[in-house]
Amino acid sequence: MIKVISPGISTRIQDTGRFGFAHFGVPTSGAMDLRSYQLANAILNNKLNAAVLEITYGNAKFEFLADHEICISGANFTPQINNQQITLNKRIFVSKGDQLTFGNRIYGLRIYLAVKGGIRSEVKLNSRSMYKGITEESILSKEEIISTSTINQKPENTYTKFKIDEEHFTSSSIECFKGPEFDLLTKEQQEKLRNTTFSISPKNSRMGYMLSEKVENDLPSILSSGVLPGTVQLTPSGELIILMRDCQVTGGYPRILQLTEGAINRLAQKMTGEKVNFKL
Repeated sequence: MIKVISPGISTRIQDTGRFGFAHFGVPTSGAMDLRSYQLANAILNNKLNAAVLEITYGNAKFEFLADHEICISGANFTPQINNQQITLNKRIFVSKGDQLTFGNRIYGLRIYLAVKGGIRSEVKLNSRSMYKGITEESILSKEEIISTSTINQKPENTYTKFKIDEEHFTSSSIECFKGPEFDLLTKEQQEKLRNTTFSISPKNSRMGYMLSEKVENDLPSILSSGVLPGTVQLTPSGELIILMRDCQVTGGYPRILQLTEGAINRLAQKMTGEKVNFKL
């Protein structure tokens, strides 16, 4: 088990998400950066859909109430066990009573803490992913106890750590495809999308990222149509919204681009003010 001494700004239980319920208006949810999430599970030989903790902005503190094997992937907020810095993307043994904290940010935004065997929490609609209105809680609270699998003894050997792909965290290139309404844009609008370096506005969350720079828009609204994580919508005011894992399932704004899965993962690690370039 793990005790939440401090959840920081936002700590949630996430897995790969819930699928097949869009007709009820249920979003996919799941880990924002599926790449880092699955890497943490793979290093521990967990099932790739095992639940983990998604910690946003660091500034969290946990105590292990039993011996565990853990792995931390994703953003680097200088994780420490009992004030001793530990390595990302590596299988690590922790003992009962050990405390995990995070310090200065090196890169990224979202941290993934996986434990051997996965997090055990309520399953709703085939997923443990927290989402308001589906699960009883949408974020973890101070003093909360998280159920996990436990191990009986310290492992005799550990795995070599994986090399960190820094480009995943530092590159501004966001790969995408043309969306259903892309061809309704003028050539000038299309070129602006291709050639502009956009900034992430303060209006960003698990539901979507709004960009600060605008693209002049004279397109009519569309009938409400299906949208997905990674859909880029163009609002009547010219603002661009990139939908993320907790997004709605339909929308009435023109869908001008669709991010690749890798691009969604990369964007999920970016903070307010950081830059992105669309690469068709």
